Amino acid sequence: MIFLVRRLAGLILIIVGITLITFVTLHLLPSDPAALLASPGAGEEQIKAIRRELGLDQPVVVQYARYLRDLAVGNLGRSIQTGQPVINDLVVRLPATFELALLSMALYIVVSIPLGVLAAVRHGRVADLIIRLGSVAGLAVPAFWLGFLLQLVFYRQLAVFPDAIGRLSPAISPSPFVTGFYLVDSLLAGNLRVFGSTVAHLVMPVAVLVISRLGLGVKLTRESVLEVLGADYVRTARAKGLRERVVLYRHVLRNALLSVVTALGMQFGYLLGNTLVVESVFGWPGIGTYAIGSITTLDFPAIMAVTLIIAVCFVIINYVVDVLVFYLDPRVTVG
Repeated sequence: MIFLVRRLAGLILIIVGITLITFVTLHLLPSDPAALLASPGAGEEQIKAIRRELGLDQPVVVQYARYLRDLAVGNLGRSIQTGQPVINDLVVRLPATFELALLSMALYIVVSIPLGVLAAVRHGRVADLIIRLGSVAGLAVPAFWLGFLLQLVFYRQLAVFPDAIGRLSPAISPSPFVTGFYLVDSLLAGNLRVFGSTVAHLVMPVAVLVISRLGLGVKLTRESVLEVLGADYVRTARAKGLRERVVLYRHVLRNALLSVVTALGMQFGYLLGNTLVVESVFGWPGIGTYAIGSITTLDFPAIMAVTLIIAVCFVIINYVVDVLVFYLDPRVTVG
């Protein structure tokens, strides 16, 4: 417990450090958000008034202290591009991003771990070669290019999917908001039409995210399993006459999962980053498109909020990985 509490305290400090670096970096940019907000013919006095209203006329230290004070009470500021409180914008957009990212990660785990184990068990054989070549091929293709390719083939040429962008077909209204996850909300409302349209719109972006990271998951799992397969205790278990399936599941996988879990935790962070790119390709109304619009308009509160969300996600993922590793191997008490 002391180990986990110490890890949590360290991760909180990391979040604060990220907000400080991002805040200072944004304020070092030569552009002026007040000038962007002002009308084309606005004079210097009008720009100064806008800057004063946004608090940009204060020293950076004062602005950052005010930001931390507001953050402590859950106030993320007001978005320059939408005119709405940033927290309201995030409530609408975060479920879209998390639904896409979580579903992609679940499929990524379900596919990459079994393929990695199979490749290790069939080491040097045809199955191993095919799995490695197929999974690594995905790493060679940029996610945005693969997204456009899937749209061209399955939407434009084959017409497999009725729409190429968005979370739902334009003619379908979403189910009443409960979680913001269209799959969950549609099932809660018993609306199978919304559920089917949501699934159809998720197929291509999820496929892009999984394929673009699959090679690493397969490679890490394969190497970890191969390392454990050569351990003395595995040879001893086989010498005792245990069936290969028992050796694999009882002795190999539990020990191999230690490094695999750690690697998959980091992969989720990278997959979340890829989600922001894929959203722009598929017109997905998540925080990715929100972040792009925020950068274009120098929307400081929105940029800070998106950065904070991503940082918190990384921190939570790392903490969960620490807990899982500690559960799998209680000897891990330092680090």
